[in-house]
Amino acid sequence: MSANYPIKFRPILKKRIWGGDKLVNVLNKKSQKRNIGESWELSDVEGDTSIVVNGKLKGKSIQYLISTYKSALVGKKVYKKFGKKFPLLIKFIDAREALSIQLHPHDKLAKERHNSFGKTEMWYVLDADKDGNLIVGFKKDVTKEQYLEHLENKSLLEIMNVDPVKKGDVYFIPTGRIHAIGAGVLLAEIQQTSDITYRVYDWDRVDDKGRFRELHTELALDAIDFKARDQYKTRYTKTLNKSSNIIDCEYFTINIIPVNGEINIDHSDKDSFVIYMCVDGKVSIKFHHDKKENLKMGETVLIPAELDKISMMSKGYSELLEIFIK
Repeated sequence: MSANYPIKFRPILKKRIWGGDKLVNVLNKKSQKRNIGESWELSDVEGDTSIVVNGKLKGKSIQYLISTYKSALVGKKVYKKFGKKFPLLIKFIDAREALSIQLHPHDKLAKERHNSFGKTEMWYVLDADKDGNLIVGFKKDVTKEQYLEHLENKSLLEIMNVDPVKKGDVYFIPTGRIHAIGAGVLLAEIQQTSDITYRVYDWDRVDDKGRFRELHTELALDAIDFKARDQYKTRYTKTLNKSSNIIDCEYFTINIIPVNGEINIDHSDKDSFVIYMCVDGKVSIKFHHDKKENLKMGETVLIPAELDKISMMSKGYSELLEIFIK
C-alpha cells in the first residue's frame, strides 16, 4: 500500500468558550455543537492524532503513516530531525469573542518544563468583521515591573499593540511574543506541534459552570519578550499562478499561490512534505497523470514528499497556502 497521493484528514473540532459558528457556516465543518473555536486540520499532538479520510489509507493515523512510510512521507531531512513526530500543527480558528492574552515558550523552555516543542506560529486572516482585530506585541518596550503593574490593574490592553485586520493579513508570532485573536476574526494558524500556552489575562470571564480559566502568570514571566517592534504585520506580494513567499523561518516556510486556470508544480527540490490549505475558492489537484483530488475553501491536504509533481486547476479565482519545512 502506498502513501503516494494527496491525503486528507478528519478535522478535529474543538469547542471553546470564545468559539463561534463560522467554522460550520463559512468553512463547512460538520458539527451540531455550538461555539466551535478550532478545527485541527492536521495534528500529531498526543490525544489528538489526525485520521485519514480518503484513499487507500482511510482510517489510518498520521502516526501510522510516519511509522510506515518514513522519509517517503515527510522527506529525508524532516524524518532525520523529527523522527516519528509530525512537526506541524495546522488549524482554522474562529473567534466569536477575543481569545485570552497569551504567549508560548521557546524550544528550550518548553523542553525543560513540558518535554514539548516550543510554539512559533503564523496567522493568515480569512475573514474579519468590521471591528475585527488582532492583539500582537507591545506598543513600546516595557519592563517586567511595568507589565506586572498593568496586569494587576487589569489595564494590560493599554500597553498592547492592537491592529485592525482584513482578509489576507498575515502575522508571524515567534515564541515569547504576547498576543490574542480579537472578536470577529476567522483565520488559518500554522504552528509547531505543541499545545503549550501561557494564558496571562482572560478578560475576567467565566465558563458555563461559573469558573475562571487557569492563568499562568509566573510561568509566563521568563518567556515574555518585552521588546516592541515598529511593525508586526507581515508585508508580502502575490502573483497569479505563482508561488510567492510569505514566511520563512527555521520551523516552517509558507507561500501563497493565487490560482486561476491550471498550473504545474514541481516539489522535487524540497525534500519535505507539502501541505495546502485552501483559503479561497476551490481547486482540483491532479496527480499520476489522470487522478485528481478536490480541495475547497476550508480544506487541507498533505502532499507526501515522494509525490513531487502535481498540477492544480481552478475554474475561477482561488488561493492556497503552501506549507513545508526547509
